[in-house]
Amino acid sequence: MLGCAWAEWSLYAAIRRQAGNDEARHADAIVVFGAAEYNGAPSPVFKARLDHARELEDRDLAPAIITTGGSGGDPHFTEGGVARDYLIQQGVAEEKIFSERRSDTTYESVRAAAQILNQHHALTCIAVSDGFHLYRIKLMFRALGITAFGSPAPDSPIENNATLRTLYTLREMVVTTLWHLGLKL
Repeated sequence: MLGCAWAEWSLYAAIRRQAGNDEARHADAIVVFGAAEYNGAPSPVFKARLDHARELEDRDLAPAIITTGGSGGDPHFTEGGVARDYLIQQGVAEEKIFSERRSDTTYESVRAAAQILNQHHALTCIAVSDGFHLYRIKLMFRALGITAFGSPAPDSPIENNATLRTLYTLREMVVTTLWHLGLKL
């Protein structure tokens, strides 16, 4: 029983350590992970991720941005498309943005981004999401031969709320464990 509790605490600590560690550096691309969009506008969580990606792009850390995310049931918009449009409105050059619009899970987003990276002979990326999400994202990229540097969105409404931060980290512990067991979430 003690070993199981230690493993759980170790995973929690690893997720939180990654969440507080901005590894942004020069890479082949910035990959922004989707979050909810509302009728074509990014949710506050998604906007925080996109604004952070824009800031990294302003620092010339990568020559391209990959946006990810499917429709989530929306008949008119996808997260990847909304992200692309938002970044263009914020001044990012259209030709720098590659938009993946079919993924429904984190694993599908990582796999699609890795395919885009591979098509461009790229091996590194800066993964932008909420901090709690980055530990698993990096594991998934590594499994696909891509080196990902985590860069948490500093203005995340989730990470800036202690209750939400804890709940999302606990959820992430479960889905990370399930991923290790072979489920593609």
